[in-house]
Amino acid sequence: MALGLKKNDTVQVISGEFKGKTGRIIKMIREKNKAIVENINVVKRHTKPNQKNQQGGIVEKEAAIDLSNLMLVCPKSGKPTRLGVSVLENGKRVRFSKKAKEIVE
Repeated sequence: MALGLKKNDTVQVISGEFKGKTGRIIKMIREKNKAIVENINVVKRHTKPNQKNQQGGIVEKEAAIDLSNLMLVCPKSGKPTRLGVSVLENGKRVRFSKKAKEIVE
């Protein structure tokens, strides 16, 4: 499933428990069609003490969310938008917002 979303894109959750919330993509998991979004789908993990975490205990971290539940937020309008791909004269492929018809970096 090629949605065109990338790391550091600002996205909005369009369905599920976190519908309406926005955040930045921290990590993409292409094999599973999932992404980890900042401050969304935060879960608690019970961890044993180890070299990294001397204390141990309950740690909060973001869990993956399916890409089908995410939609890119248009940088111009600030609303969720679909993505298109166009080819420039020099042969470079770029993503663009279908709402604002503007290139997305």
